[in-house]
Amino acid sequence: MPFGLGPTELIIILGIALLLFGAKKLPEIGSSLGKAIKEFRKTQSDDSNSENKSISSSDNKK
Repeated sequence: MPFGLGPTELIIILGIALLLFGAKKLPEIGSSLGKAIKEFRKTQSDDSNSENKSISSSDNKK
């Protein structure tokens, strides 16, 4: 399980989230969180690719 959480702890966390945000708002929150994670990973891989290209071009100049 992620972060060492068992099924009981996950159910409790989901129950608290349901009470705080309501059943209608949870899908929106999940969707927004998924989009944010996807964008973060995309940006991270783009940065990594640009670093590799700049390193390669500086090696070629030597």
